[in-house]
Amino acid sequence: MGKGLLDLEKHFAFYGAYHSNRINIAIHMVFVWPIFFTALLMLYFTPSLFSLPHLEVFLFGTHFVLVLNFGFLLALIYSVFYFCLDVKAGSLAALLCAICWVASSFIASRLGFSLAWKVVLVAQILCWTVQFIGHGIFEGRAPALLDNLVQAFIMAPFFVLLEALQTFFGYEPYSGFHAIPSNG
Repeated sequence: MGKGLLDLEKHFAFYGAYHSNRINIAIHMVFVWPIFFTALLMLYFTPSLFSLPHLEVFLFGTHFVLVLNFGFLLALIYSVFYFCLDVKAGSLAALLCAICWVASSFIASRLGFSLAWKVVLVAQILCWTVQFIGHGIFEGRAPALLDNLVQAFIMAPFFVLLEALQTFFGYEPYSGFHAIPSNG
């Protein structure tokens, strides 16, 4: 079934080839989404892409602004892509992307740029370091991003969500999906 970019089985096989150890998979489940979240946190400070008004939000007794900027665009692109890969898991992933965008915007507006970039730097270094260690110690090989940077960045949040859904709820996009031998 040549679906190209939307070939979930092909993407999962690539991801699975680098993630067969349960400890490393657990490490990724914990540390991948914070990378996405903190990237959105930093992107909050980019200018608006559209000449639309900002969205005024009142959350937890605090007023803040949602800006339709690069952070919004990234969350939107990821959301649509995940939804196209698998409607059920993709809908949940899209919701998580939206929550990450709103929550990161809220936190960024409270921290301000001068503190936010420091928080992002520490979080990114920690998350990446733990994952590299996980690959080195538990997988015994380099991470996927060294072979396919784009695929690793775009697909990682979705695949750790799929792993979590399968592990905790037995979810499969279709019957036999996780039984594919190349998944690890």
